[in-house]
Amino acid sequence: MDLSALILADSRFPGGGHVHSGGLEEAVARKLIKSERDLPGFLSGRLRTAGSLAAVFAAASAHAAARSVASGHWSRLDAELDARTPSLAQREASRAQGRGTARAGRISWPSPVLVALLKETPRPHHPIVLGALVGVAGGAPYDAAMAVAYLAVSGPASAAVRLLGLDPFAVNAVVARLDLRSVCETAAAVAGDDPASLPAPGSPGLDLFAEAHARHHQEEVRLFAS
Repeated sequence: MDLSALILADSRFPGGGHVHSGGLEEAVARKLIKSERDLPGFLSGRLRTAGSLAAVFAAASAHAAARSVASGHWSRLDAELDARTPSLAQREASRAQGRGTARAGRISWPSPVLVALLKETPRPHHPIVLGALVGVAGGAPYDAAMAVAYLAVSGPASAAVRLLGLDPFAVNAVVARLDLRSVCETAAAVAGDDPASLPAPGSPGLDLFAEAHARHHQEEVRLFAS
């Protein structure tokens, strides 16, 4: 795995990808996740849906960054991911993480490619900018896919430890047994496809969790302000 992908997947990288609970917080609030036994199904489902979608677009972005793409390609890629993310809360979270990753990435891997991407999409989705950074650094589409796929499950796993006080060793064992490789191989295989034809796996349950969590947060803010 390329070093850039490892850095971008590291919780110390100031991009914010590792702090997103990915619906886990809402699932805990609804008592759907109570112990380590409940985690494999949730994390595997998230990996095969939201994680797979992110991996596909990160791989496509890394592929584009390593080549001379026509003007408008980045905005098309970003728009196609936007169209595959029905939850407004999920879209906003992805763009917030993308903004943080772009800010840190411009310092670590300065490149005309990143300048062009941010000119077309000033608030890019997280997988788009992460994949571009991996491509700029010389990494492969598979590397970019692996970084975002790992973040898609490590963030919720960390949230489970924090919210439920679960054994971190047991939780990490759940993550280690997930089949990230096949998800990333599939993503890398379609990295050069037209953005409009890229796969669109989704999870209505996670979208609903994200919207419910956003509403609860807004209500808490209003109560605090009053």
